[in-house]
Amino acid sequence: MSKKSEPFVVMMTLDRETSSVVLTRSDGKEARQPMGQSPFESTSLLSRLHYSPALGGLLAVTCKGDDIAFELPARDLDQLERRLVVYLDQNMWRPVSEALQGGATVESKDRDAADQLAEWVRDRRIVLPASAGHYHETTKWSLADKRYRLGLTILQLSRGWQMRDPLQVRRDEIGGMFRGWLGQGDDVRAASVFTLAPNSLHSASRLTSYSPPSDFSVADAFRMVSLTSASAYIDVMLDTERVEPGPEPGWVQSNQQFSDWLDGQNWDSQQKRRSIDAFLFADLQRDLAEGAHAAGLSPQDLQQWGQKQPMDGLSTLPATGLYREMLHNRHLNKGTTWQRNDLTDMIYLSCAAGYADFVVCERHMREPLERGVRRLGLRTKVFRRLSEAVVAVGQALEQQAHDTSASTKKES
Repeated sequence: MSKKSEPFVVMMTLDRETSSVVLTRSDGKEARQPMGQSPFESTSLLSRLHYSPALGGLLAVTCKGDDIAFELPARDLDQLERRLVVYLDQNMWRPVSEALQGGATVESKDRDAADQLAEWVRDRRIVLPASAGHYHETTKWSLADKRYRLGLTILQLSRGWQMRDPLQVRRDEIGGMFRGWLGQGDDVRAASVFTLAPNSLHSASRLTSYSPPSDFSVADAFRMVSLTSASAYIDVMLDTERVEPGPEPGWVQSNQQFSDWLDGQNWDSQQKRRSIDAFLFADLQRDLAEGAHAAGLSPQDLQQWGQKQPMDGLSTLPATGLYREMLHNRHLNKGTTWQRNDLTDMIYLSCAAGYADFVVCERHMREPLERGVRRLGLRTKVFRRLSEAVVAVGQALEQQAHDTSASTKKES
């Protein structure tokens, strides 16, 4: 007679309504205990958090009855699993949100495109990552109901996938460039730009992250940090209080002044490009210094590197090189007027286009981004319309399926 297995925990729940922690066992029985100090702020819209150890996922339920499922990271595994990465600029998330929630003003082709993207996400064929830029733009929206619906869509379709902080990606690329210059490697690409790893939206220098108890095992500590990060990202996006916009950033004035000055110079485009590179080089000084130090360059090495056309090295970096191309385009365009969001858009879109398979953004960013992609020889496809992007993604998925089938037949 076979021995019955011992029941085990299949679900852990934080229930805000009853202020309790609920452990559900494999035999259907539950154990409840008081939550103690509630992790839910008064402005939080979360009602319950469910975690399944076996499924490796987090399910959040809002006070309005909406569900948000997040994949959770697993250590030492490639969780993309050949899924294509499609990065949507902020202004592309709005029509997707409106279409999926039955907005009457959405064109039928955009509604069809949104439905198809959502289906591919559910079928684990694509990833639609969120970025800190999406959080910044969404949480400052003053219309609470629309802010909630947009945030909900981003969370439901991103499913926990994030684009790492572009400034950290830049530092990683610069470090790789210097290691290559020293002959210690030839891969300048940053690792895991699109990831489920906890606390990836902001680099460590811009974030104070949760630290688990010191007596936790490595696996339990990683699990706790991952759950805390995922639940915090959901909670912040949906909080009833908007995040007030900060003061006007100083870079707007500095870039405008430089553009105006450059317009007045009677130079050819190559002379102007060299001047823009000098402007960029000054902006990157700290990143370059830190990257050189981390790679082990001496002050003499760094001086030698700086004397050998350093911009040739920067042009090989996917995200940083694209950012440079976009900066050239903006400053070379006579009469450019810099807006508050321009630099933010350039930083996030250049990072996305450096590593994603597809990027969808508005026209005034798409054109310089696509030119930069061509100049750097990258494979990313850039679109300004959702419907056009979905056609291209569909073709790529068909090709991927065909290649997989052909490879399977060859092996058999």
